[in-house]
Amino acid sequence: MARPNLGRAFFRERGMVMRRKTGGLTPLLYVGPAVFFLTIFQVYPALQTIYLSFLDRRSEAFVGLANYKFVFTSAPMLTAFKNNLIWLIFFTAGTVGLGLLFAILVDKVRYESFAKSIIFMPMAISFVGAGVVWKFMYTYKPPGSEQIGLLNQILVIFGFEPKGWLLESPLNNFALIVVGLWIWTGYCMVILSAAYKGIPKELTEAAQVDGANSLQVFRHITIPELKPALTMVITTMLVNVLKIFDIIYVMTNGNYGTEVIANRMFKEMFQFSNTGRASAIAVILFLMIVPIMYANIRQKLREG
Repeated sequence: MARPNLGRAFFRERGMVMRRKTGGLTPLLYVGPAVFFLTIFQVYPALQTIYLSFLDRRSEAFVGLANYKFVFTSAPMLTAFKNNLIWLIFFTAGTVGLGLLFAILVDKVRYESFAKSIIFMPMAISFVGAGVVWKFMYTYKPPGSEQIGLLNQILVIFGFEPKGWLLESPLNNFALIVVGLWIWTGYCMVILSAAYKGIPKELTEAAQVDGANSLQVFRHITIPELKPALTMVITTMLVNVLKIFDIIYVMTNGNYGTEVIANRMFKEMFQFSNTGRASAIAVILFLMIVPIMYANIRQKLREG
């Protein structure tokens, strides 16, 4: 009867030794594939882009900082920076503000699910599809012609002259921002609505008992409680707006003073075949996004 016990003890001890030997390899087996693919598809392309940004249009000769000089001095890029700043301010404020407003309002109605579905529906449409839809909405014909664009037809019905929504600057930039608001407001609403429902009712009830009005409750309770969700939504919108491309490309292709950084990068690469300048723009765009992502990560770690 002793032999089986000795056998089990032997194999148990051997198994413990094997686990100790392979214990350090186990994390690598899980993390290794992810690190490999991140290196191949993200780290290497990023380093390659930085390298190409110092070469000429054909990636043959070293040109130093000439491509970066173009980025910060050329008229098209200065226009792109200005427009991205406009988008940064009005798009972010609009999507987050409207999202918060809708999150609070739909919480007070009986048909909440239906209202949320209607507001969120544009997110189900591709950004290219949304651009095509709104391009028809903004279509302009000279005065006296039959208007096929909905907005100009409404203006004509009420006795006003049709407007070149996508032709007149700076009106066209704000017309494009409206399309972005239409798409992204629903996303902000869903995130903020979930956070709003998580606010303890006892806090608001106690504040109301103490005599606080709706505005004071909103300012001193709702906003502080929603701060983590607001931070996440704001940083997400900032990243989205810095790399905005689809709407601009489909509706104006950056013409009439609507150029943005990502669209200019696309033009330099695929329209003008200038790899050096396109790479330099990509590097600058990446550097602009890094601080926002850093702030978002810090917020997440603080919450954890």
